[in-house]
Amino acid sequence: MSTGDRIEHARLLYERAVFTGDEDALATADSELDGVEAGLALARGRIIHTRFLMQLDADPGQAAEDQRELVLFERAAELYRRLADVRGEAEALFWIGCFHQVIRRDDQTAVPILERSLALAEQAGAKDTISEALRHLGIAEHRAGRLAAARERLEESTRLRRELGLLPGVAANLVGLAYIAAADGRADDASALLAEAAAIAQAAGAHRIMAQVDEARAHR
Repeated sequence: MSTGDRIEHARLLYERAVFTGDEDALATADSELDGVEAGLALARGRIIHTRFLMQLDADPGQAAEDQRELVLFERAAELYRRLADVRGEAEALFWIGCFHQVIRRDDQTAVPILERSLALAEQAGAKDTISEALRHLGIAEHRAGRLAAARERLEESTRLRRELGLLPGVAANLVGLAYIAAADGRADDASALLAEAAAIAQAAGAHRIMAQVDEARAHR
């Protein structure tokens, strides 16, 4: 059901309660609006997160945490949990984990949350969230120096992104895999991965990912 449909349904339930005295209709209306609020909180949090990434691109020293981001993601997770919406909760938990990893650079806090997100996403069959959680768990493994585990996580994330047609996401993962290959002494593999990432990013108009390819090449 779309956001507009949920709001309209809540209005009709309100009318039913007003005119017939059906108290149960109000509880159902609350659930509909909780779903709307959860989706809106998630959407606002993602916008704030992306704004941080753009600040990071422009001037890493000036990129600052927006305290609203975590509040929004935690609210979304709470509402989805209340609604027994496993897919929604998995996505919200992913973003909470991503916040701790990317904004606060705190893998110790992020990893258990990302693992919980992954478990729920697998339960719900949410391949998009599975791919996101695997990517960021791979990043954590890479930071910890566990290159084989990092490669495994990112390769599975990449496979899912290809399956879903998320080509800019594939390119982003290939950059990560290139860093892992370079750290593992596989220079030829790193070059091939970056070449493929560049081709995909250029075809998709993914300029941020192309900049990441250029940065990875400069650090080799």
